[in-house]
Amino acid sequence: MSFTIIDQAKPRLNRSELAVPGSSPQLFEKAAQSAVDVIFLDLEDAVAPDQKEQARKNVIQALNDIDWGTKTVSVRINGLDTHYMYKDVVDVIEQGGERLDLFMIPKVGTAADVYAVDMLTSQVEAAVGRRKRLGFELIIETALGMANVDAIAAASKRNESLHFGVADYAASTRARTTMIGGPNPGYGVLTGGADDTDREYHWGDMWHYAVARMVVAARAWGLRPIDGPFGDFSDAEGYKAQASRAAVLGCEGKWAIHPKQIDLANEMMGPSAADVEKARRILAAMEQATKEGKGAVSLDGRLIDIASIKQAETLVKKAEQIAAAAA
Repeated sequence: MSFTIIDQAKPRLNRSELAVPGSSPQLFEKAAQSAVDVIFLDLEDAVAPDQKEQARKNVIQALNDIDWGTKTVSVRINGLDTHYMYKDVVDVIEQGGERLDLFMIPKVGTAADVYAVDMLTSQVEAAVGRRKRLGFELIIETALGMANVDAIAAASKRNESLHFGVADYAASTRARTTMIGGPNPGYGVLTGGADDTDREYHWGDMWHYAVARMVVAARAWGLRPIDGPFGDFSDAEGYKAQASRAAVLGCEGKWAIHPKQIDLANEMMGPSAADVEKARRILAAMEQATKEGKGAVSLDGRLIDIASIKQAETLVKKAEQIAAAAA
């Protein structure tokens, strides 16, 4: 390990994260009763300009009145380039009570953006004597944000997670697509050469670099990497494929923009029973090896060492976290 030790963000179960428009209070109770891990009440993109003020009032009332159980509750504030943002922060903290866990900051472009919200949040928390310190979720959804992702990840002790906002990122990079997540048939390669008669066309993942880059920054600074939305909520298999590839790259969770995506996210972003059982066997084998004075051991014909232990411990802890939340 490096001599530089990075503090890990507060551990939260974050397999699924449901977006709920602040302008649709009739959805709040359903969200609170769902199987989702994290709920973010949206004051930004899902709310029309003429509904911003009422949406903020709806969210404040919901924070005070609704029983959110053990779920993590977040509010996505408006962007720093708008005149809505400061009121979102001030009013929600002053009037929303202690239930709120996180602010989600959209379109973060530089570390200074995080610093600005941190300063305002700290001032209002101190003014009202808030006991629970708010954490930050940061959406990386612009070329500027991706270029500065490391500095953004390290910008505040409040930071807990980085999220990939695929739609705005596509617009920012002028990507040739109108889909919200998912593959693009134009992003592929042909096998073979010009003289081959059996050439095949293989699609690629046009978001691979962006998600992988965000994951590295998040993990380097002790944050949770979360994959963003998949727009076609009628395509369960497509959603599962995108979630699986995000999990393989290191993401802990994925957004749900429709309630039918919650169970899919929980399934794909949580460890399988088979993986957990194998992890427990690895830990048991290494425990026995330690007793015998060995630094490594084989299991099922494969080498197991200290790195294997770390991977297994991560899976087992996640399974225990899920079990505790379900209890």
